[in-house]
Order: sequence, then C-alpha cells, then structure tokens
Amino acid sequence: MTRPLTIAVPKGRILKDLIPLVRRAGLDSAPLEASDRRLVRPTADGAIRYVFLKPDDVPTYVEYGAADLGVSGRDTLLERRHDLYTPLDLGIGRCRLVVAGPEQTEVPDLPRVATKYPRIAGDHFASKGVVAEIIPVHGSVELAPLVGLSHLIVDIVETGSTLRENRLEVLETVTEVSTLLVANRASYKLRSDAIRPLVERLRAATAGAGR
Repeated sequence: MTRPLTIAVPKGRILKDLIPLVRRAGLDSAPLEASDRRLVRPTADGAIRYVFLKPDDVPTYVEYGAADLGVSGRDTLLERRHDLYTPLDLGIGRCRLVVAGPEQTEVPDLPRVATKYPRIAGDHFASKGVVAEIIPVHGSVELAPLVGLSHLIVDIVETGSTLRENRLEVLETVTEVSTLLVANRASYKLRSDAIRPLVERLRAATAGAGR
C-alpha cells in the first residue's frame, strides 16, 4: 500500500484561507474542516494525511521529513532559513513586514528595535548601514516603543489598524509576505509522481482565485 502524502498545515487564520483553495483544487478538504482535536487527519481515500501544527513548526516538520509538504508564511521561512523547496506561492495570507515607530518621533542613529524576527530585522538594518540593537520579543510587539523598551519595531502588518490605535506609523516596508507551499527536498524528488500533480492542481486553483 502506498504511503499517504503528509501535508503539514498551520492552525489558525491561514487554515481558514487554505480550505477554499483546497476545495477549488478538487482535493478533499473535509479533514481540514472537521471540528475536533485530532492532530493527524487522513482523507477518506487515504491518499493524504494532514498534520496540524503551530505555524512556526511547519517548516521544521517538512525539513526533517516528518511531512512531505507544508503550508508556511514567507516571514517564517526568511527568519528560520530552513532548507526547503518552495514550488508555489499560494496567494493567501498576504501582508507586509514593516519597520514602525511612534508618530512624529525622531529615530536615533543607533536605534533599539523590538521584533519577533531578529534575523530579518538585523539583516535589514545592516543592509542600510545602521547599527541597530535588536531586542527579541514574542508578543505584543507594539507595546515596546510605548513603554521605552525600543525606539522601533519590525512586525507583520495587515490593515495597520493596531499600529494606528497605538499611535505608531509605518516607516518602511521590509518585505511583502504571503503563504507558500513548501516541500521536503528528498520527498519532492522521490515522490514526484504524487506531489507534482497535487502542486499543479493547487497552482491552477491559485490562478483561478486571482481572476
């Protein structure tokens, strides 16, 4: 019996956007929509096995071969720098990674920067010739400049409403972010007969969504 393709999917907001895309691709989305606590859910025909993970863990499971494919944000991939193949931009979860700071405040030459993305932030400021002190934080990044922890933040922005409510403004965009299909490099070669048709179906569904 052929081993099912294992696809690592993130819990939360991206999963909600992923379900319609999977449906349009003609794949079985029922396991993604089930309201239970199972972390491993096979499709009815046994061809696919979905594994539900925290978003930051998806690339790790794929890189080490516990999953053949995964769904991950570009921000996570840039920060963690996993060795993965990225065959497709799924076109969902679009947002920006930005530098932001308090409104109408002068930024010092040697700024302190709070962020969940220390590698990306460090590389960004270094590329501009700015020696920044990078302060890793894991939640409520917007709070850091309000209480004096940092002068700036580097964080994900969708609508910008949270920044505005806290009297912060976007100073520059670091990179555009979207959600990618990632693949284990060995699986992509050894299981190409199963993986590539699935990728093409998702590619067609993604193109159709953009019309």
